[in-house]
Amino acid sequence: MKLYKGNIIFTKVRTEFTMYEQGFIAVKAGKIIETGKYLDKKYPNSEIIDFGQQLIIPAFNDVHLHAPQFPMAGLGFDQELLPWLQKYTFPMEAKYENTNYALDKYKLFLTKLWEVGTLRFVAFSTIHKESTIILMDLISQSGLKAFVGKVNMDRNSIASLTELTEDSVRDTLALIEATKKFRENVQYIVTPRFVPSTSVSLMKKLGEIADEFDLPVQSHLSENRKEVEWVKELHPESKNYTDVYQKYGLIKKNKTIMAHCIYLSEEERKLLKEEKVLVAHCPQSNADLSSGIMPLRKYLNEGLHCAIASDVAGAHVPDMNRHIVEAIQTSKLWWVNHPKDLPIKLSEAFFLATKSSGSFFGKVGSFEKEYDFDALVIKEDVHNSERTISEQLEKFIYCGDDRNIMHRYVCGKEIRKPFS
Repeated sequence: MKLYKGNIIFTKVRTEFTMYEQGFIAVKAGKIIETGKYLDKKYPNSEIIDFGQQLIIPAFNDVHLHAPQFPMAGLGFDQELLPWLQKYTFPMEAKYENTNYALDKYKLFLTKLWEVGTLRFVAFSTIHKESTIILMDLISQSGLKAFVGKVNMDRNSIASLTELTEDSVRDTLALIEATKKFRENVQYIVTPRFVPSTSVSLMKKLGEIADEFDLPVQSHLSENRKEVEWVKELHPESKNYTDVYQKYGLIKKNKTIMAHCIYLSEEERKLLKEEKVLVAHCPQSNADLSSGIMPLRKYLNEGLHCAIASDVAGAHVPDMNRHIVEAIQTSKLWWVNHPKDLPIKLSEAFFLATKSSGSFFGKVGSFEKEYDFDALVIKEDVHNSERTISEQLEKFIYCGDDRNIMHRYVCGKEIRKPFS
């Protein structure tokens, strides 16, 4: 048993923080036994790790990002989504056919996630089987935890990234098998890029694979108006964008992540709610690519399951504190013209980047009993020592960076900097 002592703050529920000034988190075999005050008296023979006045917060979880795009973060944002994919994204991803290139860039990517406190994530790789195995192996070495899926795309891409349908299926099955080697830290997730790049035959087969192996699914949904219109042209047989995924077996109850979801009809929102789809809200990416503002408050009020995500490199940085801030800011901008949809508060945004996103991994993202002890220790700001615990957290979220993070834990194990 270990007792971690400090100024503890987390969100059991979305609407408020739970805080313990000079409190304790009791951890055994990587799991939280109890969080509260005076636990040193309750567990007198435990090792105490005392962080003084530093904050102890849940580690961040990013449920939507593109691992191979990290080197191009910050490029091409005069473009909207579809031309940006053609001009920047696809040529970048094509480079990962070179396994040496993949090894180098994925090390940089994982080190950056560690630096900014994103200790669990859900990632798209590329179409390349060998490079995806390299990514999985590096994640396993790093001590981070992730869901990873190779991108499936057999239409509407550049020639070097357009697969034959049977090759896409074959490599997906091979990677599902390969993931077993890394299962402690890496799980497989079925990953059609989005409807326009995935044929009906491939979508059907991926849905069958997800069923056969009981796997989750990730993709994009209603990110950009031109994309939505394109899906209508490609699939006149379907009622809407979401219906395409549903029709071909790619909406798995409580096991699906759909990113962006800006332009959803009432019927689509109802379906996502019923199927307990996790809506990955990517505010920075939505702004960078001129996609629009997702009505987060409206979705929360309607009972959709939402989380905050980065979508690097649609976003220009992976830092989840930045995405928390931008989720709050964009909700305020939305509120200006939609006064019934009140802005998101800090506790709510923090919840969406920790406990809500962590739920995709199980009991992750909070300091409640039986949760994994995934935590960040944030350096005390001596200039704000008179501030409350929640104010110090707010200062870190708005103004802090990786230099403020002193320790990082996953399942009770301190994670050192990988690949340094």
